[in-house]
Amino acid sequence: MEKLKGTVERITYYNDENGYTVLRLRPEQMRLGALSGDLVTVVGNLPDLQPGEAVEFEGEWTTHASYGRQFRAENVQRTMPATIEGMRRYLGSGLIKGIGPRTAEKIVNHFGLETINVLDHAPERLMEVPDVGRKRMRMIAEAWQEQQAIKEVMLFLQGHNVSTALAIKIYKTYGDEAIEKVRENPYRLARDIWGIGFLTADKIARDMGLPPDSPHRMAAGVIYALNEATNDGHVYLPRHELVAKAAELLRVEDTDGIEGAIDRLHAAGEVMIDPIPSGDASVEIEAVYLPSLYYAERGAARRLRMMLDEPQSRLADMQDVRWGPFLAGLSGESQVALTEQQREAVRAALTSKVSILTGGPGTGKTTTLRTVIAALRTTGHRFLLCSPTGRAAKRLSEATGQPAQTIHRLLGFSPGEGFSSNEENPLDTDMVVVDEASMIDLPLFYSLLRAIAPDTHLLLVGDVDQLPSVGAGDVLRDVIRSGVVPVTRLGLIFRQAETSLIIQNAHRINQGQPPDTSNKGRDFFFFGAEDPEAAAALVVDIVQNRIPGKFGYHPLDDVQVLVPMYRGAAGVNALNQALQAALNPPGRPAERRLMGRLFRVGDKVMQTRNNYDKEVYNGDIGRVHSFHFDAQTMTVRMDERLVTYDWSEADELIHAYAISVHKSQGSEYPVVVMPILTQHYMMLQRNLLYTAVTRAREMVVLVGTRKAIAIAVRNDQITRRYSALDWRLRNTE
Repeated sequence: MEKLKGTVERITYYNDENGYTVLRLRPEQMRLGALSGDLVTVVGNLPDLQPGEAVEFEGEWTTHASYGRQFRAENVQRTMPATIEGMRRYLGSGLIKGIGPRTAEKIVNHFGLETINVLDHAPERLMEVPDVGRKRMRMIAEAWQEQQAIKEVMLFLQGHNVSTALAIKIYKTYGDEAIEKVRENPYRLARDIWGIGFLTADKIARDMGLPPDSPHRMAAGVIYALNEATNDGHVYLPRHELVAKAAELLRVEDTDGIEGAIDRLHAAGEVMIDPIPSGDASVEIEAVYLPSLYYAERGAARRLRMMLDEPQSRLADMQDVRWGPFLAGLSGESQVALTEQQREAVRAALTSKVSILTGGPGTGKTTTLRTVIAALRTTGHRFLLCSPTGRAAKRLSEATGQPAQTIHRLLGFSPGEGFSSNEENPLDTDMVVVDEASMIDLPLFYSLLRAIAPDTHLLLVGDVDQLPSVGAGDVLRDVIRSGVVPVTRLGLIFRQAETSLIIQNAHRINQGQPPDTSNKGRDFFFFGAEDPEAAAALVVDIVQNRIPGKFGYHPLDDVQVLVPMYRGAAGVNALNQALQAALNPPGRPAERRLMGRLFRVGDKVMQTRNNYDKEVYNGDIGRVHSFHFDAQTMTVRMDERLVTYDWSEADELIHAYAISVHKSQGSEYPVVVMPILTQHYMMLQRNLLYTAVTRAREMVVLVGTRKAIAIAVRNDQITRRYSALDWRLRNTE
């Protein structure tokens, strides 16, 4: 293989799934007559490189039919630049914390070709450079030393397509023992480091020569299969299904090794096994849980039963209320005459320890909740309002005129310490009201129940026909299915809501009827497009031009594109690229490629995991505010708060010009635009379309085919999540 050294000029294309890269390189030396022009095109499956990095590729020269002469790289190694300009670009590329482009220029102008030697052996001399004080010098020196240590780790990992950012995470997790620990058991990477999955760890392990039937590999495959099931919303997997999934993942036919791994993990307490009834109640299955979910499910059932069985009630005085006169006395405050269903919901909330209020849009859930609050205030009782997300809590506060907060904030979450409210320190209130309860996952529900005293009331409010929570569990449906608490389902659409085609169509979809797509309304529109590429282009045009031009909505602040699937020309990934190019094109805004994604100031981004240290949670949406190249950080404005991310933490963020329908739960947008095509058939379900439509407050625009809409409306088969909360609620003593 030939070698090619130079400096990365720009990244033309990068696929973060497989690392396939197309980049332009400025070579150190050109072979006479081999190429024309200054830059060389390099292609290959490469780690996440940055413009300005000095590298040496191994590979071969090829000629592409359309793009001409290219260097196809098989291996890459980061090197130290040998020229003044190379050093300036290398140090200014953002690899070294404390050195941005301006500081890099000052350092290289001062030390010239001696720059690397100074950084290696006399970093205190950096204080000779204008504007580099002792604090900055120490930051640069520490970062430079860390880079040298990371380089050793990178050399070890570079053959396995591990990016620089993930190598930094590995080093920060394991320190100087990184290589030793990875060699000992590479599968620990998937367990210990967020962002490294089983497949990456498995590739490293196989390259290192670990046998396919290694016990470490079998155990890691089982845990990975359980974690993947959790990501799909399951609380457990039946043992036979877990074995099948692990065997498919591990590509083994003999499942004895997997069975043995499950038994060893169970003996070590790393998985829990519990016999529970299957669909046929006379037959038991072995349910295999991750420990946290096992204890959350059992604990939630126990706490809820404890509340239901507790004879004491902080609202005991409401038991003897004459409801007709009492509610009539409140009508002046609520100013709405309640239906019989609503009156029953109010009575259930105030007399039953736990109750549920559900119903679709326009059926009066908010009015009912306002009446419950009015009753509590009139009788001098205390209450707390909360929702799973910040946006949902803000909407709850606006709808009721009362303070509301996230469940995490209500429970006093503190990084490293957990929730301050628990069994020993319960919430001091008479009633807890949870809105958007369909979004609550099982672990959060358990944490909430632990903080509610047995004599306190709990009211769960939500739309059970929406998609279930992003996290594991199906809490609202499970509690309803258990039959142990009173449930009021509001069905009557109020007159003021009847004029909204959004609300009419939401109920038509929920009842299995096709929505009105005649475009005769003022808030619900359909645009036909058969081809995914044409649909994607139409979505971009609608968001960028048509909606702002005709209705005055802001394409970023007011419009949200919701998509059934991630892949394909009209999927989340492709639409994000197209919308970023249209709404926030390159130019003046600063930008930085991080973790395979190109982030630009002004980009709309979403948090993809709960980060309790930063107080940002899965599904939170913000805008990229600024980059700090010296400190290697990116700042994102989340609502009114600025949140700082190290560049190695950028894998927690994705672009949010377009998001999945699942990620939209609990949020509400002025305008929703949704592509819906037959190519999305795997995800076309009634509750998905219903959820997307009900996210819109003022306008819905569907782009695609009526056939795809019909497929979704007909498909009312809700994918059942493996969860035993309903069974435990019926059988917990």
